[in-house]
Amino acid sequence: MVRKTVRREMKDVRGGHGTVIFEDVITKDEFNGHGSLYARVTLPAGSSIGYHQHIDNTEQYFVLSGHGVFIDTDGSRVPVGPGDVCYIEVGQSHGMENPSDQDMVMMALIYNK
Repeated sequence: MVRKTVRREMKDVRGGHGTVIFEDVITKDEFNGHGSLYARVTLPAGSSIGYHQHIDNTEQYFVLSGHGVFIDTDGSRVPVGPGDVCYIEVGQSHGMENPSDQDMVMMALIYNK
C-alpha cells in the first residue's frame, strides 16, 4: 500500500498556544494498539505544545529545521535545533515552544511501553 501523509491541524495542543500541523506518517489506527503518533510536526512561529506527562508511552522528537525550546521533565528549558533528539521516557513530562519567527519542523514518535 502507498498513500500520502494525513494532514491535520490542531489548536492549543496539550494546553499550548497556536496551531500545530501534523502530517501523520502512520495513523493511530495503523499502530494496531502499539502506539499513537508517527508524524512530521510543524510548529509555526510563536506556537507551542503544552507541558504534559507520558504515562503508558514514550515519545521522541527529532528536529529537522528551525529552532525551539524543549521543556524537560525537571522544568529546565533547553534550546534545540536541527539534528537534536528529545527523548521522553515513560512517566516523564515535557513541552515544546517555538519562540522564533520561523517554522520549526520535527519528526515525532509515540509508542507504548
